[in-house]
Amino acid sequence: MTGRFAPSPSGRMHMGNLWSCLLAWLAARSVGGGMVLRLEDLDPDRCRPEYCDQVMRDLEWLGLDWDGEPVYQSKRTEVYRRAFQTLEQQDVIYPCFCTRAERLAASAPHRSDGAVVYDGRCGRLRLAEREELSRTRRPSWRVRTPERVIAFRDLLQGDYKEDLKQDCGDFILRRSDGVFAYQLAVVVDDAAMGITQVVRGSDLLSSTPRQLWLQERLNLPHPEYGHLPLLLAPDGRRLAKRDRDLELGRLQEKYTAPELVGRLAFAAGLTDRPEAISPRELLPLFSWEKLPREDLVWM
Repeated sequence: MTGRFAPSPSGRMHMGNLWSCLLAWLAARSVGGGMVLRLEDLDPDRCRPEYCDQVMRDLEWLGLDWDGEPVYQSKRTEVYRRAFQTLEQQDVIYPCFCTRAERLAASAPHRSDGAVVYDGRCGRLRLAEREELSRTRRPSWRVRTPERVIAFRDLLQGDYKEDLKQDCGDFILRRSDGVFAYQLAVVVDDAAMGITQVVRGSDLLSSTPRQLWLQERLNLPHPEYGHLPLLLAPDGRRLAKRDRDLELGRLQEKYTAPELVGRLAFAAGLTDRPEAISPRELLPLFSWEKLPREDLVWM
């Protein structure tokens, strides 16, 4: 079994990132599995080399190790291009010329989470219309999703399913600036790196059906998935790097690494008290059955 850390190096990690990293590491190492570190630095506007270095220092400070050399997504553009070309040959992608405002106007609300489902209008353009628009706009590229329900069983959230056309819509695989999108890169990389178990926050649960579908299109294996409840700020907000909520730099001023791990372990239901402990001491205590299913407020 092989798990992975897959942080986005766009700033200092916060408590929610540490929560996911610790539990992903415990899930893999507790059964003697491997652990890969992949730095998802695709976005050149947000990700910087110094942030990548900081991520590694922070993981080491916490006591979390990985196998082999770190993988940088920014260096794997050619691999993503080949996967993109495979989908292009299958005639399941098309250029989208919509501006952000036009996308929102052409979309419907997505259930209760506020996201939107693109209506596929650019997928219905004639060739002459595409050529005309391409003179003034650089397109992004979308995948044409089928009317199909994708279901899977999550290690924590149980049975989950989505109708790709209604719930996901035609999602982006490559941005207008040429950067390949998360959905494509993560599918390609998980397969290339032999990832068999993906442990991440429940905010990515809805991404899984479209990733399972892409894996099918690209003839790639399906990992198993475990989506963790989110850690929330004391006022109930989701933690975010831009808000500097509970970032590790500030936490290090208050806690030693064992103290912080102990508080995380207690929140995860692995220990009875929030006492200092190392990740390796937690290995015999880890169990999926102990983990909470609902979001938690970090106090």
